Amino acid sequence: MPSLRAIPLLLALAVTVSACSSTGGKPGAGSTPRKPPTIREGRPREAVRTPVKRPPPPAQVQQLPGLEGVIGSTTAQLTRQFGTARLDVWEGDARKLQFTGTACVLDVYLYPRAAGAEPQATYVDARRSDGRDVDRAACIQAFRKP
Repeated sequence: MPSLRAIPLLLALAVTVSACSSTGGKPGAGSTPRKPPTIREGRPREAVRTPVKRPPPPAQVQQLPGLEGVIGSTTAQLTRQFGTARLDVWEGDARKLQFTGTACVLDVYLYPRAAGAEPQATYVDARRSDGRDVDRAACIQAFRKP
């Protein structure tokens, strides 16, 4: 049982705590009441928000000897050169095509040059099947169809 000296302290603490929670524990109590949603018959309303359209950042274009004819190419042009891609991965408006062969694995990264434009190859990476780097130009030459 608390001592008589502790009772005024406990009462003061209880009053302080109750003053801090003036809403009575009900969310939104004491604030401006919200208007209930309007129910409309017929066609559902379209979303009010308009998505923000930002122009794509300018793509860094790789410029190395031996990459001519690949950098700046579209998917259709790359498919004509190298055949069907083993992987075709989209991430947002960027695209990665992966071509595989006995000599190497060729990854071509495509980005749109302007908003809504068709993606074009801006970067090429090449490696062996064991992951070791290969000369990009040599890999491209190994893939080119006669």
